[in-house]
Amino acid sequence: MQKITVIIVDDQELFRLGVRAAIESRHPDITIVGEAKCGADFFRLLENTTADLVLLDIILPDTNGIEIAKRLKTEYPALKILALSAENSASTVEKMLEIGVEGFISKLNSNPDILAQAIRSVKQGFEYFGRDISDIISRIYIAKKRTVEVSSEFSEQEQRIIEGCSQGLPAKLIADRLNISARTVDWHKSNIFRKLGINSSLEMVRFALKNGIIRME
Repeated sequence: MQKITVIIVDDQELFRLGVRAAIESRHPDITIVGEAKCGADFFRLLENTTADLVLLDIILPDTNGIEIAKRLKTEYPALKILALSAENSASTVEKMLEIGVEGFISKLNSNPDILAQAIRSVKQGFEYFGRDISDIISRIYIAKKRTVEVSSEFSEQEQRIIEGCSQGLPAKLIADRLNISARTVDWHKSNIFRKLGINSSLEMVRFALKNGIIRME
């Protein structure tokens, strides 16, 4: 039986102890070789401890799992990451996917058997996402697809005019930025209103924000 070595990074001691006890008693192929309650402790541990995989909580007292995951992919690329979190917003999931974590499970819907299944799957080179995380990933994909479809309805000039309106710029300043006349800006806005079936710049900006055409920083 191939042994899988794991480090748990979570600020809740009871959670760490519970995971260790449950997994090691029921899944002898998985060994917990280290624990850390924060990012600093974790990286100190890595100086003298090797592991196949880290169970990484997203919310930690000194940093967040997103920053830790970024650093691991640079400094410890062989260490696979299985993210754990009770905070599962689409933004968090999307950031972890962009970093390239191998798995993500919600703490709210995990148990030792699911964790063991996920650990084995990730160790074998597969990605593993809990059902609720998979639902979030599906929504992210649909939203991105919708953004691409909606954005293709507008010319580059129209998108830049929408962006200018979102910044509260008057037609004259948008015109100067695009090196066109204010009359042309108004003509483009009329075309945008017609495409969307709306009557005001505010409605246009709301639509653009909702569909990801523009983003407020």
